[in-house]
Amino acid sequence: MKTSLETLEGLKRSLTVSVSIDDFNQKVDKILKTMASQVSIDGFRKGKVPVSMVKQRFGDNAKSDAINEIVNETLVGALSEVEVSPAARPAITNVDSEGDTDFAYTVEFEIFPTIELADFAALEVEQIEVDITKEDEEKTLKGLQEQLIEFKPVKRKSKEGDRVAMDFVGTIDGEEFEGGEAKDFKLLLGKGTMIPGFEEAVTNVVAGKTIDLDVSFPDDYHATHLAGKPVKFEITINEVGSPKEPKLDAEFAKKFGEDDMDSLLVSMKEQMRTEIDGRIEQLNKDTLFNALAAANEFDVPQSSIDGEAQNLLAEMQENMKQQGQAPQAEMPASLFNEEAERRVKLGLMVGQIASDNNMQASMEQIDAKILDMSQSYGENAQQMINYYNEDVSRKSSVELMIVEKMVQDTILEKATIKTVKKMFTEITEKG
Repeated sequence: MKTSLETLEGLKRSLTVSVSIDDFNQKVDKILKTMASQVSIDGFRKGKVPVSMVKQRFGDNAKSDAINEIVNETLVGALSEVEVSPAARPAITNVDSEGDTDFAYTVEFEIFPTIELADFAALEVEQIEVDITKEDEEKTLKGLQEQLIEFKPVKRKSKEGDRVAMDFVGTIDGEEFEGGEAKDFKLLLGKGTMIPGFEEAVTNVVAGKTIDLDVSFPDDYHATHLAGKPVKFEITINEVGSPKEPKLDAEFAKKFGEDDMDSLLVSMKEQMRTEIDGRIEQLNKDTLFNALAAANEFDVPQSSIDGEAQNLLAEMQENMKQQGQAPQAEMPASLFNEEAERRVKLGLMVGQIASDNNMQASMEQIDAKILDMSQSYGENAQQMINYYNEDVSRKSSVELMIVEKMVQDTILEKATIKTVKKMFTEITEKG
């Protein structure tokens, strides 16, 4: 076997592999003989068809099969010989099976870049800290109280803070559209959750009122097929409900799984700290890795970008389905290329840093991390742990989380850190 590697543009490479033409012809003959023993042709018994006739009818198929066999048998060794690792499966671009002495094929592929990381000490990174104030605690308690508000039917006109129950049907150009109809839909007035004009139309009205409303979907509406379009709603108000807040007593606490208000407040504060720490951790990680990406410029394989873009598209489609929205079937994955490139780039850098520093997660660390993660699953904690233990390959995602944290800590030890104080609500109200 002979190999010849050529550098094309950027990360693209071309590899030509040659073997003896006799090896190729022998494979073709072997495939034809196998075919002759299996095919049925009028005038011949099965297994008695002359090889010459099989070659006449199926010679091109036999050559194609022989090419695939030789590529499968030689490509891995050829890549090893020239000491390159493709970023994705190589594509065959040329085959020469007519030579007198050699059979040759050429494949093209991209390789992963050689990464020379900038000095971590040159990085300046913002990291967020949050103190939870008494006001934050009072607002959170108020939120719990609002969860248990009861709404009593009233005969007066609706106002901010009321809950309005209604039926509505929306039409565009006289045609109903998916998601435009609802029965006994409950809307809390004052939250601004509907498109502009809708909430205003059902404020200051009484039960039994029917409203014809002409509005338009915002130009940036999440469902792009509806964005900017005028819509007509027919709304029937079924009920106007006035809020009645629950008392902050033991009965209130029991509805959240605690015996009394003191226990509830302790639990609430712990949950607030856990939630904000989780968000800060993710924000600080993103800030750090974005700084790392900005300090290191290098090409990444387009094939890797394309694959990650497909993953992001599938993730978005699944999220839309879970939210009851119709997936955008015609949306091209290329719309996600910028974020996909960022993720691929970060993945390569994290892998490089982990490799350079011999970072590995032990099974004890992985199991401890899974146990820690399970705490947020409440009574389903053991079920979550069992999920990972049933298939050890599932633990690879947890291993990556641990190694990423090791990489973060390594960078932060050397980088210049600017601590930024933020309010609890600045973080939690970002969604």
